[in-house]
Amino acid sequence: MLTLQRLRADHADAVLAFERENREYFARTVPDRGDAYFSAAGFAARHEALLAEQEAGVCHFHLVLDDEGHLIGRVNLMDAVDGSAELGYRIGERAAGKGVATAAVAEVCRVAGTAYGLTSLVAVTHLDNLASRAVLARNSFTVVEDVVVGGRPGIRYRRSHLGR
Repeated sequence: MLTLQRLRADHADAVLAFERENREYFARTVPDRGDAYFSAAGFAARHEALLAEQEAGVCHFHLVLDDEGHLIGRVNLMDAVDGSAELGYRIGERAAGKGVATAAVAEVCRVAGTAYGLTSLVAVTHLDNLASRAVLARNSFTVVEDVVVGGRPGIRYRRSHLGR
């Protein structure tokens, strides 16, 4: 069982610790965020900026917590415009391969439709990220087109009919 919790100011320390702990793991599949992101000052400024975007309704950021309340992932809806947003997620190495990403994406799809009034989501992943592609397929995302992501071949997905 997992819980999604909307990002708050008091989450900053836990999120930074999570990102630092998983930095090398995430860098295997997505571009590294750079040293400035992981510095205390750089992260604090970024966290405040995310909260401002969330307050403006442009983005919706969530922590994924396990049964004991430990941060095991993040799932976000970015650039919400005209009923659509872009889905992004990252699950920590210790929770990977256990269905957490599939469950977190399913829950954020439900919340996107019921709490945020969104009608569709898009997601992009690298062609060789088979785990992410499987998560999207399990959550009724369909392939829209081939794209280039960070100079590498990728796929854009879309899901309508949220909130179910």
